[in-house]
Amino acid sequence: MATEGPAVRRVQVAEHSRLLKLKEMFNSKFGSIPKFYVRAPGRVNIIGEHIDYCGYSVLPMAVEQDMLIAVEPVKTHTLQLANTNPLYPDFSTSADNIQIDKTKPLWHNYFLCGFKGIQEHFGLSNLTGMNCLVDGNIPPSSGLSSSSALVCCAGLVTLTVLGLKLSKAKLIEFSPLRATDVKLPSRAVFVIANSCVEMNKAATSHFNIRVMECRLAAKLLAKHKGLPWEAALRLEEVQARLGVSLEEMLLITEDALHPEPYSPEEVCRCLGISLWELRTQILSPNTQDVRVFKLYQRAKHVYSEAARVLQFKKICEEAPDNMVQLLGELMNQSHVSCRDMYECSCPELDQLVDICRKFGAHGSRLTGAGWGGCTVSIVPVDKLPSFLANVHEAYYQRSNRSLAPEKQSLFATKPGGGALVFLEA
Repeated sequence: MATEGPAVRRVQVAEHSRLLKLKEMFNSKFGSIPKFYVRAPGRVNIIGEHIDYCGYSVLPMAVEQDMLIAVEPVKTHTLQLANTNPLYPDFSTSADNIQIDKTKPLWHNYFLCGFKGIQEHFGLSNLTGMNCLVDGNIPPSSGLSSSSALVCCAGLVTLTVLGLKLSKAKLIEFSPLRATDVKLPSRAVFVIANSCVEMNKAATSHFNIRVMECRLAAKLLAKHKGLPWEAALRLEEVQARLGVSLEEMLLITEDALHPEPYSPEEVCRCLGISLWELRTQILSPNTQDVRVFKLYQRAKHVYSEAARVLQFKKICEEAPDNMVQLLGELMNQSHVSCRDMYECSCPELDQLVDICRKFGAHGSRLTGAGWGGCTVSIVPVDKLPSFLANVHEAYYQRSNRSLAPEKQSLFATKPGGGALVFLEA
């Protein structure tokens, strides 16, 4: 079975200001020098929102912003974690007794998830300890996957310390989606704009309710078409079982579901089950008290958004002359669906999207979980300087939004590199 270790690059730390600063802070914190550094990029979802957990592909792009960790293995069995951001307190624990408090979205839990994932994957015990200093320039709670980057970075740190490699087959098992390269337009750039409204997905019920609404919609659609609905968990499974197109699934949704919200009692009548069965066998603990489920709207969003992802990919492959305009229209449609059908936007995101379109974006949409976070816009290269200046004035200066540093609030980005281990030359 083929194996692949992490990409390794030797660098002169003194020539990289961020690495040098991290090295100096590490020495000040731990009284020693890092043995290596690991980085993992953030990512922006260009299109395909809230459909991955329904079984559909999305179109993410690695960004230049990243998580960077300075690491020193130690002879003790203690993990000592520190962060360059003073908002995130130090944490220390035994490497052999990792306990993750799932009730609190604490920053160090994301590191522990990556560490424990490698530990459990290889069935390891008596792990060596390490001192780690984390530095991130991905805006938190913005939809740019800062938490995922930290989990990946921690996993790569652990692999490197232990001298282990992941098999390619196992790596794919972690995430069963296939990866396909998509060539993005060269005449345009993608611009990230932070609404400065933070939405912590781990601390809200909105996300959990949407996941359950999609699951209930899948069950009602399966029942409507005479499929074994009990096993249906994802909307994609219904489409696959029926062997029809996404466009046909939208017609089936129109026929099978009504726009008015469903009560738990109506869901029970549709499925022929009791309220007790619904609560104990289908609903999750955090959705058992929900009184209305918008099944029609959620299914419409998922099937239409999945179709937009395929259309986006097709346009990128064919590269017509009006490519940027066509991609922008799909991004605009995506935002409308997220706003109206999935209801995961917020007034600030809607305002920011409108401003971006006004000042030259061919398309703009929320990205990430929504309810705050960032927008992503496709902007012609020649309009970029005026676009950045006008959006900065219209959204950030006029509203006095200063929750995020300016450089993290509004920036153009190009596809970034992947995870990497740095060794000092």
